[in-house]
Amino acid sequence: MCADRSPRSVVVGYDGSQTSRQALTWALHAARLRGSGVSIVYACPPTAEVVAQFGGSIAPDFSALERAAEQVLAAAAEQAHREAPDVNVDTRVVYAAASSALLTDTDEAAMVVVGSRGLGGFSELLVGSTGVQLAAHARCPVVVIRPQAGDGQPGAGSGRVVVGVDGSPSSDAAVGFAFTEAALRGAGVSAVHAWDRPPYDVPPPSHDPLPSYVVADEVAGTESRLLSEMLGAWPSKFPEVDVQHEAVDGDPVEALVSRSTGAAMVVVGSRGRGGFSSLLLGSVSHGVLHHARCPVVIVCHPTP
Repeated sequence: MCADRSPRSVVVGYDGSQTSRQALTWALHAARLRGSGVSIVYACPPTAEVVAQFGGSIAPDFSALERAAEQVLAAAAEQAHREAPDVNVDTRVVYAAASSALLTDTDEAAMVVVGSRGLGGFSELLVGSTGVQLAAHARCPVVVIRPQAGDGQPGAGSGRVVVGVDGSPSSDAAVGFAFTEAALRGAGVSAVHAWDRPPYDVPPPSHDPLPSYVVADEVAGTESRLLSEMLGAWPSKFPEVDVQHEAVDGDPVEALVSRSTGAAMVVVGSRGRGGFSSLLLGSVSHGVLHHARCPVVIVCHPTP
């Protein structure tokens, strides 16, 4: 990155819903930490249903949509000025589906921030196609603001940045994001690597064709060493960041979700292997997105 370039903006999807307001608050804080601006995007697909919602005719009435967009974005700008008057903010409306509207920004954005559920273009973000498309195809980190759950206690996360580690390229990118974010926030990193317990931990019968046997405790030690190796040079690059290594025998969703209570965020790669295989398309991604008790960050492997 050239030294004379300004920090890339934080893009946030906004539709006036409660979670989109929370997403804007999160984006403003992230931008302030980076010394960058925030770009607020209101996605408005000009469908007959949307037009009718705002009093238009069946044919797309862009004047009605524009008036509605102006009202929504005025509220967003007012919130931004109230919460972060020192952060440069721009607003715009895009007449397209939410995923399309936000994907166009991901080549240049520092990150894209969205609420877990919204209104209009961001409706059912996590259970429909929009969230999956955005997370799978964005070329920058995607932050999904989850409704805060739990009883308000600090929890296992204790303000830390929790990151899933499996050694895949996108996991490496997630680790880098986690350390960078932790350093900006003065937080620690909890690096979690989930592994499966061997099917047996006693020697097989002598007639068994298997050449050797695996002892669960030995595997645990090996996985712990692998975790240290997979973290690479990131701990030395950020010596001020406290790091907890957690090689977990069990389900990766449970491991990450259990550590999300009170955490600053949970960071995962867009596609993994082993315990995090098919992260966005399989049960792990859906489990974390649906059940994490803190913001979820999905980081893709950078492509040339």
